[in-house]
Amino acid sequence: MALLELEGLTRRFGLLTALDHLSFSVPAGQVVGFLGPNGAGKTTTMRAVFGLTDLDAGTVKWNGTPVGATQRRRFGYMPEERGLYPSMLVGEQLEYLGRLHGMSGADARAASRTWLDRLGVADRYGSKVEALSHGNQQRVQLAAALVHGPELLVLDEPLAGLDPAGIEAIGDVLVEQARSGCCVLLSSHQLDQVEDLCESVTVIDHGRLIVSGRVDDLATAGARRLVVRVEGDREAAWARDLAGVIISEVAAGEARLVINEGIDSDAVLQAAMAAGRVTEFVFQRRRLSEVFREALA
Repeated sequence: MALLELEGLTRRFGLLTALDHLSFSVPAGQVVGFLGPNGAGKTTTMRAVFGLTDLDAGTVKWNGTPVGATQRRRFGYMPEERGLYPSMLVGEQLEYLGRLHGMSGADARAASRTWLDRLGVADRYGSKVEALSHGNQQRVQLAAALVHGPELLVLDEPLAGLDPAGIEAIGDVLVEQARSGCCVLLSSHQLDQVEDLCESVTVIDHGRLIVSGRVDDLATAGARRLVVRVEGDREAAWARDLAGVIISEVAAGEARLVINEGIDSDAVLQAAMAAGRVTEFVFQRRRLSEVFREALA
């Protein structure tokens, strides 16, 4: 199985340490979320995979071999900033990028049309990139990363600014690529979409690994989560002084509570009922946003 391995990546910019002996791996067959706050080192890590930033220490490996120009010809990259020529026609640009990766002109042209059609922008083949909406530029940028049939796909904020249809279209393509054996690493701040799309996540902060694992395992680990809604109390004031109970989130009257070990949920229910009519009382798994916040705490 294809595998991307990052071993001890270290990168310093003067007094700033962007990557601090960072190590993790990305297997093929699943979409892996790459998470962290702004400035955590995500973009520097992804640029290091493609040799776009120098490392002070560490190694990037693909299937056990240090990555060089030969391996990178089989990689696809979608940067957060536009990597396309704005005044160049979409179709010509994709064909050009395909040829740069070793495709024949005919194969590059066929693949360009296939991917533009698959991503819902076939009618933009003869348009300039600068004439496209933000969402369609995102789709074309992904087509550019896919046109040569990469074995590794690295995407920096591919879902940013997309409407629900765009998120679904791109998400479906990424899942299909992973299931076909591609290695997919996805960076995003949109944690709800990451939770739906990714099988595993890796979280970093200050260039260091904080937590890594399958989304299902991380969601079911830790203290119990209890979701309670009391009619007429939109701020969950009734729960703020309960011993052994921490309010994780409150939204529109729905309180997500972290219940410490040994706390009887019946006692929590009684406290809620004393405050008003209870319209929701259910245990749920951790959201990825909670995993993220708690990992960084």
